Amino acid sequence: MVTKKQVEKVLDGIPDPELGISILQLGLIYGVEIKSDNVRIIMTLTSIGCPLFDHIAGPIRERLRKVKGVKKIDIDLTFEPPWSPDTMSKEAKMQLGFS
Repeated sequence: MVTKKQVEKVLDGIPDPELGISILQLGLIYGVEIKSDNVRIIMTLTSIGCPLFDHIAGPIRERLRKVKGVKKIDIDLTFEPPWSPDTMSKEAKMQLGFS
């Protein structure tokens, strides 16, 4: 059975198309739920008008399909709560010059 840790490792390897920083480190991933062989990702974007959802969701699906035990992948987009720089990891903040 697939684990949350496996999924998060995959997500950590997917860069934001504009910033080149992991979507996990940017705080775009709000949740990972696993039920049997189904993986559900709850995520956001840096702004409501951001047109890059398909450029992020595509690699998520592509890479998670390669994880043994994953059969179904759902990606739910939410803007509640809205993304803010506070959700970024310390490493991401340093890369972007936030202190």
